[in-house]
Formats: sequence, C-alpha cells, structure tokens
Amino acid sequence: MCTYATVQTTLEGSAKGPEGRWFAVTDATVYFDHPVHALAEHTLNIDFADPAKGPAARVAVELTAAAARDLLSAIQQALDSAPAVLTA
Repeated sequence: MCTYATVQTTLEGSAKGPEGRWFAVTDATVYFDHPVHALAEHTLNIDFADPAKGPAARVAVELTAAAARDLLSAIQQALDSAPAVLTA
C-alpha cells in the first residue's frame, strides 16, 4: 500500500554527494513509502537536496520505521546535550 505521506521543508546544511563533493542543502523531502533499495516493505525516506543545482545535488536515505525512531531519539539527545546558546 502506498501511503503518499510526504512532508517537505526548507533547511540549511551541507551534504556530501556521490562524487565526494560537498554541496549546500536547502530542501528536504520526508516520506513514508516503498523504498527503492532498502530491504523492507516500507521505509521512512529522506531526500536532502539543492534543487537549484539539479538532480546530482541530492542525497537519499531509506530507514526502517524502527531505525527512523532511533535516529530521531539520537538527534534529540545530541541537541539536548549541547549548550543551549549553541542550539538556539
């Protein structure tokens, strides 16, 4: 079953592309649906991209639901452990 559950957001960051070059990341698309490569029925998929630079400026991640929840928790823990002045 396709969920079509998709969320898009703008962001600031960097990603290393397939040729080992860094590029600015301006957009993220997050969706829960069938993966392209991961061995799971459904995954949380995240595409980090800079659409202005074309399809080569994209990094994709496919995570199982459990792995996505673990990552969410790890991100929260890392942010909570940093001084508030740095994460404002």
